[in-house]
Amino acid sequence: MTKNQATHIVEALERLYPDAICSLDSREPWQLLIAVRLSAQCTDARVNIVTKTLFEKFPTLSSLADAPIEEIEEIVKPCGLYKVKAQNIKETCRKLCDDFGQTVPDNMESLLTLPGVGRKTANLILGDVYGLPAVVCDTHCIRISNRLGMISVTDPYKAELALREILPPERSNDFCHRLVLFGREYCTARSPKCSKCPLAPLCPSDSASH
Repeated sequence: MTKNQATHIVEALERLYPDAICSLDSREPWQLLIAVRLSAQCTDARVNIVTKTLFEKFPTLSSLADAPIEEIEEIVKPCGLYKVKAQNIKETCRKLCDDFGQTVPDNMESLLTLPGVGRKTANLILGDVYGLPAVVCDTHCIRISNRLGMISVTDPYKAELALREILPPERSNDFCHRLVLFGREYCTARSPKCSKCPLAPLCPSDSASH
């Protein structure tokens, strides 16, 4: 896909969802980091319920770093994989306190040193917190970008690089947030609503089905 074609899709999504915001609730950068870690194999709605309790009990980065692991596990249990997630959360908070002056890093290299943080999480932080060009390649992004003919790869890293080639850098992060909303409303995994989809004229998957 050309950059010009990709821009048309970006603009269509901007008209459809003018308010591109992350669906995870947070007030501080470190809270967003924790919420994203909890969202692995869990719905954002459930994560928001869990983090409300977690951040009320441990309102500061240092308090969460010093929290008994058993208490963190008990709170995050509804998110699944709770033992690994709880350990990652505690270790990440400790590392932010000890190595980064209680500040979430503003670069990919440093973010990837945090326990449980991969490129998807790092990109979300760079885009949402620091306003940097970022491509958050979650399952929504990869699936829908392929359907729209923007990319033809399913590996997250390769998909990220391919999208960076064609997306306007300053609009790429919000594009990924809009894809999540679009995936929930129209381009669902199992039964996409192609007949009602406002992006149908731009979509090769739709034209191929007729």
